[in-house]
Amino acid sequence: MSTCATSSLDLDEPLAGTAATARTWLLIEQSGPWGAKALTSSHLDPEVGRALETAAEGTGVRIALVRRPGRHADSHAPARRRVYVAHTTPGNAWLRSTTIATPEELLRLDFAALGSGDHGGFGEPHTGAPLALVCTNGKRDRCCALLGRPLASELTLSGEEGVWEVTHLGGHRFSPTLLVLPHGYAYGRATAADVKEILEAVRADRIVTRGCRGNSAWDRPGQAAELAVRRAAHEYRVGALNVVRTDVSERTAAADGPHWEVTVAHTDGRHWRVTVAKGASLPPRPESCGGALGSPARMDVVAVREVPAALD
Repeated sequence: MSTCATSSLDLDEPLAGTAATARTWLLIEQSGPWGAKALTSSHLDPEVGRALETAAEGTGVRIALVRRPGRHADSHAPARRRVYVAHTTPGNAWLRSTTIATPEELLRLDFAALGSGDHGGFGEPHTGAPLALVCTNGKRDRCCALLGRPLASELTLSGEEGVWEVTHLGGHRFSPTLLVLPHGYAYGRATAADVKEILEAVRADRIVTRGCRGNSAWDRPGQAAELAVRRAAHEYRVGALNVVRTDVSERTAAADGPHWEVTVAHTDGRHWRVTVAKGASLPPRPESCGGALGSPARMDVVAVREVPAALD
């Protein structure tokens, strides 16, 4: 039986510009099974989960649950649980962690400040391996379990550090999906060899663009534009590029759909204008297993041109 992931792969659906958008990620360790909406359908108190969702709404913070790879039979939650907060905006990317006794403690956080990049002294700086978050939540989509869980297990058994299962990264049809923190680059159709290469590059302050869906700090046109500039300029250093503005193009009124003019700046002063068009992926395909056929949006880079900074 065909899955949404095999359909997307067979149709060569592009990955760029498909990452979940979040300037800041709050990750809460939660063992045991997860439901489709994990914050309110897991062993986390659903009232606390709803309160956290409400607190994060509109702040740029995205909350997800994480657990170590392995078996996940019903079990009591650990006495203390690990919590990570990561901000992904280039030039101010950071990753901090702590342990908590109860999730209710997190309701005291200033979510607006976290979303803007101010950690407020939360926890301690994370000095270990970068985090490799693999979506494995089969209750969201079976591809995440069928493809994500074996990947997470293989990475862990190989001795790769920093690997966690995560509840939801969006884009089931790109499974196995991966998010790497602190820099916030997401990947699709990842293999263990891909992840090892990605993590090795991150440890060297570099970004792998092959299989990359984009940086979660940007909106989807910005994600596609930044990746296009990286490839055009052969610039793979972490933090070298910044999406400084995204403007709706005059071409948006045309029959061929929305267009954006995205300005990407380099830390050395160079600037690029990238034209991005929103298209529809055809022929129709399932966006998730068991779902109706659809034509998911795609971000197509029409033009990349370097411009004087004065034109920004």
